[in-house]
This record gives sequence, structure tokens and C-alpha cells, in this order.
Amino acid sequence: MSEDLSFPPLMSGEAVAGDALAAAVARAAQGCDAGQICYRLGETEVEAALVFAPEVPLARAVAMLPLCGVGFQNALGALSPPEVAVQLGWDGGIRLNGASCGAFRMVASTTDPEAVPDWLVVGFTLPLYPADDPDLSNTGAHPDRTALYAEGCAEVQPPALVESWARHTLHWINRWEDNGPKALHSEWRGLVFDLDAEVTIQGQSGTFIGVDEDFGMLLRDGETTRLIPLTTLLEPAP
Repeated sequence: MSEDLSFPPLMSGEAVAGDALAAAVARAAQGCDAGQICYRLGETEVEAALVFAPEVPLARAVAMLPLCGVGFQNALGALSPPEVAVQLGWDGGIRLNGASCGAFRMVASTTDPEAVPDWLVVGFTLPLYPADDPDLSNTGAHPDRTALYAEGCAEVQPPALVESWARHTLHWINRWEDNGPKALHSEWRGLVFDLDAEVTIQGQSGTFIGVDEDFGMLLRDGETTRLIPLTTLLEPAP
């Protein structure tokens, strides 16, 4: 599937054959403009990744991970039936009706939280059909995992989803730049999965009580509250 998609001003798209995140990282490293989106519309999954050129230190710039997640939730929420609940995990996970359904990932030109990165790439992978149940004949086999079309979203077309994600994400980028992170924090908090629940992240367990101003996870264990910075979710460049 290689059709050309339509993107808002200041964004451009490129269909790729392989890993969309890796392709976007390669374009970013080559010096492409911010707003470049690489996407892959596969038979069983859809991928898209967006290139940013941050003007703030990495510790703040990684807020683009939850921002892209909010844009995705807004996009899929507008296209899917109203009874489908779309939630976000702090670690980039996507949840449909409570079950895991793909995830966001991010890569940057540096891992130094105090440095302003040359580029930052955030992308998602969303399964359309369960890998082990492509004909949806046994959707209850893995209740903790799901796919888009297993959750009553058969009318959602991948091209429209990627286009809508771009528009909604651009809207949130503009709000974040104009008004700071307050509105994003408020929107994201209403969508996050496992808030106030017991979780284990990166080998640390406790109650997920919220995030700091840079979306670092606050994890309470007894009298102790630990901070897990969002920068710890950065992946090495492919």
C-alpha cells in the first residue's frame, strides 16, 4: 500500500517500505526539515514517525512522546466508534479497551538531558490484526493484547488515521509552543492508563501517582517517591 497522503502545512510525508521510525531517524540524521513524516501502511499494521527539531533541552523536548500520543488518541477517537476507549501508557504504550495495542517509541540525536538535540523522532506502530489470529477467529485468546480491527474499528482506514494523527499532533504542538505544557498535561492525565495503580517500570515497583512538569513518572513506594525521567524511554538510534 503506497498511496500518497495529505498532510497539513509545515508537514510532509513519505511512504517507506521498512521500519518507519528507522526511516525517519535516517532522514533526520541527513538534515531533513522538521515535520517530515515517514509512514508504512502494511497489510497487518500501520506505522508512522514524525521528525522534530527541538529548540529546548532534551529533558523538555521528550514531552513530544506524550504529545504525539494525545494527538493519536484524538485522531483515533474521532474515527472509531464512540464505545472504543483509547488510552495511553506512560511508557508509550497504546491501549484499546484496556488491552495493549501497539506503542510509541522515540529516538534523539543525543541522550544528554541538558543538551538541545539536533533532532527528535517519535513514531508509533499499530497492529491492525492480531499477529496470531489474522482472521479474528479467536480474539479472546490473549485478553491483554489486541489489534485495531479486533476492537470494532473496521471502518478506520490507515491512511485516514495517519493523516488525522498528523493534524491533531500539529494542533497540540502549536498549543504547547504558544501556551506551555499545562493543557497537554491536563489532556494526557485524562487518558493515561494505570494512574494510581501499582506498576513495575524499568525494574522499579510502586504506585504511579502522576508525573512531573517534564512528564517524568512519579512512583511512590511506602514513604518514598522516586522519579523516572521520560528520557529513560529513549531508544538508541538504529
